[in-house]
Amino acid sequence: MDYKYLAETAGKIPAADKNAVNEYREKSEYLIAGINKSMSERHDLKELIGENNLAMMKDNHANHVRFIHSILKNPNAEVLTDTVLWVFRAYQNHGFAANYWAAQLNSWFHILKRELSPESYRQIIPLYEWMQVNIPLFEKLSNKTTEPGLSNH
Repeated sequence: MDYKYLAETAGKIPAADKNAVNEYREKSEYLIAGINKSMSERHDLKELIGENNLAMMKDNHANHVRFIHSILKNPNAEVLTDTVLWVFRAYQNHGFAANYWAAQLNSWFHILKRELSPESYRQIIPLYEWMQVNIPLFEKLSNKTTEPGLSNH
């Protein structure tokens, strides 16, 4: 399994309809506040993000919502794959632990379910499931290459 596998499986994520995409955008501030609260309250936060990385974690969450909205609005498997690999690499280089991604995505599942309508949640969650099930591969590939996607396809 490699970059090609990630891009192919990303390309199979069902597209969300316009209403779901709009709801995600409209509720973005609630989503960001929810993930920041959830992650900040974790007893193992320091082990997950390292020293002095709280502001960076919160920036990541805000950037995450903006990026996911753009991918929902304009799906692009290679951009999605390249960006997730870049994020893994960049944040690991700043001291974030590999376990941060699983913890964060688990929190997203709860927050999205709480904040979105059932129909929007049903349409958007496959993207998050794709990220979650591929964490081990993202970790492997992000530690292997220097430029997202370039040496992988």
